[in-house]
Amino acid sequence: MKEKVEAAIEKIRPFLQRDGGDIELVEIVDGIVKVRLKGACGSCPMSAMTLKMGVEKTLKEEVPEVKEVVAL
Repeated sequence: MKEKVEAAIEKIRPFLQRDGGDIELVEIVDGIVKVRLKGACGSCPMSAMTLKMGVEKTLKEEVPEVKEVVAL
């Protein structure tokens, strides 16, 4: 599952990097993916929406075992 999640994150990463941010996979526990938003994404007021509407949506589509994505 970790490999699938990492592959999906690689698809998302260019969009975040284009805006000066990045994403790091921290861990996966019982279908909950924990990530760290970095750079501009870490301090952006829209980061919560990016996390749920962008990252979580994409990961759930790519890896059905994902239940939720949370930022640390």
